[in-house]
Amino acid sequence: MAAGEQRGREYLERYKIPELLHNLSALLLYHRPERPREFLIHALERVKFAKLTDVEYPYLVDESNLDAMFEMLDTTSQGYITLVQYKGALKSLGLSTQDLPYEEDATITLEIFKKEVKKLLQEGWAIYQP
Repeated sequence: MAAGEQRGREYLERYKIPELLHNLSALLLYHRPERPREFLIHALERVKFAKLTDVEYPYLVDESNLDAMFEMLDTTSQGYITLVQYKGALKSLGLSTQDLPYEEDATITLEIFKKEVKKLLQEGWAIYQP
């Protein structure tokens, strides 16, 4: 690999550019705005504002989406899902399943599910420099 290419990769990794582009692309595909460039500018402004003020970042999912997802996973209405189901949900949202603070036999309630998913979504956006 050429030195210039290596420096370019290091630059992209240092500023988390691939992850940022992935998140922005996901927002675009989800919302499919009529004016995509303006939508992206607005999304980046929201990320910057959220980073500076601790208001909510632009997410693909809202409270009702998380409720629906949990309900689909909790097919027997027990009020909880397994760790395997939880990890599957995280993967489908493009979130990391590494370093989860749960044992293999843990059960995840709706409250925990929503709290943890929101936290992981926020962490995903918070890595970007304002």
